[in-house]
Amino acid sequence: MPLTDPDRLFPVEPSLRALARSLYDDVKNLPIVSPHGHCDPRWFAENERFPNPAELFVIPDHYVFRMLVSQGVPMTSLGVPRVDGGPVESDPRTIWRLFAERFHLFRGTPSALWLDHSFEHVFGIDEPLNAATADLYYDHIDACLGRDDFRPRALFERFGIEVLATTEGALDDLRWHRMIAESGWSGRVLTTYRPDAVVDPEFEGFAANVTRLGELTGEDTTTWDGYLDAHRARRDYFRSFGATATDHGHPSAQTANLSPQEAGALLGKVLSGDFTPAEAETFRGQMLTEMARMSLEDGMTMQIHPGSRRNHHAGVFARHGRDKGFDIPGPTDYVGALKPMLDAVGMEPELTIILFTLDETAYGRELAPLAGAYPALRLGPPWWFFDSYEGIKRFREATTETCGFYNTAGFNDDTRAFCSIPARHDVARRSDCAYLATLVGTGRLREDAAREVAADLTYGLAKQAYRLG
Repeated sequence: MPLTDPDRLFPVEPSLRALARSLYDDVKNLPIVSPHGHCDPRWFAENERFPNPAELFVIPDHYVFRMLVSQGVPMTSLGVPRVDGGPVESDPRTIWRLFAERFHLFRGTPSALWLDHSFEHVFGIDEPLNAATADLYYDHIDACLGRDDFRPRALFERFGIEVLATTEGALDDLRWHRMIAESGWSGRVLTTYRPDAVVDPEFEGFAANVTRLGELTGEDTTTWDGYLDAHRARRDYFRSFGATATDHGHPSAQTANLSPQEAGALLGKVLSGDFTPAEAETFRGQMLTEMARMSLEDGMTMQIHPGSRRNHHAGVFARHGRDKGFDIPGPTDYVGALKPMLDAVGMEPELTIILFTLDETAYGRELAPLAGAYPALRLGPPWWFFDSYEGIKRFREATTETCGFYNTAGFNDDTRAFCSIPARHDVARRSDCAYLATLVGTGRLREDAAREVAADLTYGLAKQAYRLG
């Protein structure tokens, strides 16, 4: 018996289910465009086997281990590395058994859908994962990982990935992207420019990071013009490795539009270390506006991922570092926060700024009206906690009537878990086809138009928004 229902996520009403299935059949085999994510480019550069099932499915995936931690399993027992290099569980089979014994905790979550899809469609397993089947799973997956057709490049091709973008910091030397480019492999793996460490005064080591930015570019980053030119130089470097986008993970969507003199004075203050939280917020906001101006110059798509209260537990951050499942959403203002940037560049039709949110209350009240008015804005898909059937459904219901489908950016999976990529895209395709079938069934959309929209949501809009043609 298969792990996954072939009609999962489709409407229950028979005629709508049949239509959703038909729409899905049109798009299910379209190539995957994955324009934003956090896969490790080293996988594709070296093309070595994934070490073991625990390191493939558990240790790198904060969706997985945060659930286990919430039920009292220490991160150290799951092999999550410590900042100080201290001891953690090193036996992957022990980690896998802990995961398998608690797999029931994921019932009803998108993680369960993604994992079951991966187990069935990537590894050919049709028995549920639990304590009794833990070793069967481990041995089967581990044996598969030893085969050439399960190496990263082979899976990339098998998954039907047309293009995959990773995310690197502004100071990264992009060595793995260079290795990929020099290898002759035809897989398209691009980088994305993420400058948080050199635009956020509250980022650890900020002043030293800005000094390093100057060393890499030969610019005087203690001056406003030199600091901006250093960013331009690094953006050009990233573009030389195929980058088409930037990404900005700020605490809020706040923007600013200071004069060069005011901005230069603020730069000096934040570099000195003697600044207030409000001044740090203003500096980050000014840099969003400057990054938008640079995107207008060089054509890179800009992504803003605000609203995450990152590293919420100080002890977890100190022990294990960033991205360990303790980034928690909070309310986010967009209308007031984005106005300085939008006054400066919002009416530019050649600029693309993709807005994401972790605050669903902003969809209908702020985000859809903004994207339905400003030529520069597009709405990113439901992100992180809302990358799910219910999240996608709420997003479509809250935004479509105000900004339509074509002011959105399609889908991206935003994942570190490589085998979840086809699973996540499958959930998005099924969810969108279910929504479109409902529009057709209630007389709000013609069926021929629904088929075109399904293809655009699956493939065309992401390529357009991220300039991947």
